[in-house]
Amino acid sequence: MKIDLNSDLGEGYGRWKVADDNGLLDVISSANIACGFHAGDPSIMDHTVRMAVERGVGIGAHPGFPDLTGFGRRFMQLSPKEMEAILAYQIGALQGVASRYGSRVTHVSYHAAFGNAINADEALAERLAKVIATMDRNLIFFSMPDQPVGRAAEKAGLRVLPIFLADRAYDVKGNLVPRGRESAVIHDHAQLRDRVRQFLDSGTITTIEGETRQIKASSILVHSDTPGSVELARVIRSEIESGGGEIVPAHVLLG
Repeated sequence: MKIDLNSDLGEGYGRWKVADDNGLLDVISSANIACGFHAGDPSIMDHTVRMAVERGVGIGAHPGFPDLTGFGRRFMQLSPKEMEAILAYQIGALQGVASRYGSRVTHVSYHAAFGNAINADEALAERLAKVIATMDRNLIFFSMPDQPVGRAAEKAGLRVLPIFLADRAYDVKGNLVPRGRESAVIHDHAQLRDRVRQFLDSGTITTIEGETRQIKASSILVHSDTPGSVELARVIRSEIESGGGEIVPAHVLLG
């Protein structure tokens, strides 16, 4: 079995750092890199891309709302044309940085409220998927399974990689439990290991209500801003490898 292990990186700003990106880059296979709107800046983007290239980690754009103060987790009322423009701007910026190191952006993963807003509007999801496809039809789109953004990406001719968020609790409908709720974010290593093993063995998860739900995914995400994220990523990696799995970047996984 081959599987991708990804994380959201480059989410500091200026002198402020959110996570141990270098540590995570030693563990993961694909990096979703903030492009300066919800987090990140040119220097951080440059450093993160350079470190990813040196380690053979896939480079992905992680576009979000222009909301540094709220870390892109607050909804913003923007027109569809504005949404198209900020998406293209962010992907293009990262493409420019990647080209400097003889590499390329291989995938796109929407961030937080930006992705939620698009998921809530199928017409908008289709418009933005076309933006991605126009910029590079070879880009892979990361999405939770059975989401409007994923269906829109497929309709636009993009390859879609379904993801499982290992450090976030799910409800019985397959949605993420809101961060403000107790137990929404998973920190315990034993609990995380059990979740990953269940997913790898049976393709299922146990919801916060205690029910078993199928989940089809080919990539596992760990959030870099979850406390102890490097150790959490190592737990996931060790569980995959102990079961005979091979961790590869998304663009290698999908060929």
